[in-house]
Amino acid sequence: MASSFDISKEDLYGILGVQEDATEKEITKSYRKQALKCHPDKNPDNPSAAELFHRLTRALEVLVDAAARAAYDKILKAKKAADQRRKQYDSKRKKFKDDLEARERAAAEQKEDPAAAAKNLQKEIERLRKEGNAILRETQELLKRDLEEKMKTVAQSDSESDEESRTAKVKAKWKIKKGDTRDEGYTKDELFDIFSKYGEVLNIVVSVKKSGTAIVEFASPYNADLAVRSVTGKPDFPLTLSWLSGQPSEERVGNHVNPNLGQSYPANGTFQTTAEDTFSGPPSSDNRDFESIVLMKMRQAEERKRLIEQMMKEEDEG
Repeated sequence: MASSFDISKEDLYGILGVQEDATEKEITKSYRKQALKCHPDKNPDNPSAAELFHRLTRALEVLVDAAARAAYDKILKAKKAADQRRKQYDSKRKKFKDDLEARERAAAEQKEDPAAAAKNLQKEIERLRKEGNAILRETQELLKRDLEEKMKTVAQSDSESDEESRTAKVKAKWKIKKGDTRDEGYTKDELFDIFSKYGEVLNIVVSVKKSGTAIVEFASPYNADLAVRSVTGKPDFPLTLSWLSGQPSEERVGNHVNPNLGQSYPANGTFQTTAEDTFSGPPSSDNRDFESIVLMKMRQAEERKRLIEQMMKEEDEG
């Protein structure tokens, strides 16, 4: 049994469970503690207990003898140094192996089939082209939407400007009872007094052939719209108004501020004009001045008047 125990290959400190710098007292104490547990007399039927007791005893013999312990420590130190060198060598060998494998892989990649490399390059170029096209399409779509918004704004502005600048024509009709004379309906001056309350009137043409019909031209479509929504006429000769040209959109009417009234008028035409309002008395000084301006403009717009008369002629013939 003793011959199987090679001290140079054993970890004596580990067998006794102590540190390498343990004192003789600590070594002896640890030996006694473990020897009591595995003493052959206490474990007659356990062969491994006797073996462990023998190993503990041999370790104690070496470590409590100063010369023997020094010789063992020298062997142990050399063994640890050899283990460290082996680990370093293994580490260097592993690094060398990894580097060699990496170089081999790189060399293999360089020897790749030229056709495969060209195919891979073409694949990458196609991917970049698709991504570039997608980005280009997105950019163009954004620019298109931006341009459409700007064009819409410009078109809306132009439409509003055109609507503001063009004139509007309204047909006024009233019933003449059988036996009534033409003068019992409306004269041109009466119609002017009625409609000029809603804005500048450029022309009024009363039909000479068709009783109870007149065409009124307003300088602004919004003034004409207010008149169409508000004028009722005399109780005995109620007026019916209809558009001939220049009718503004409902949206424009709802947002427009009448410069002559100084306020917005709604599209539902809540303003009402009664017969008493229309014929409440002689026109004021302001109204007479306004009428003079309108009449002056009417004289300067003979061509428009001619067109209105032509429209009236066609109406009479129809």
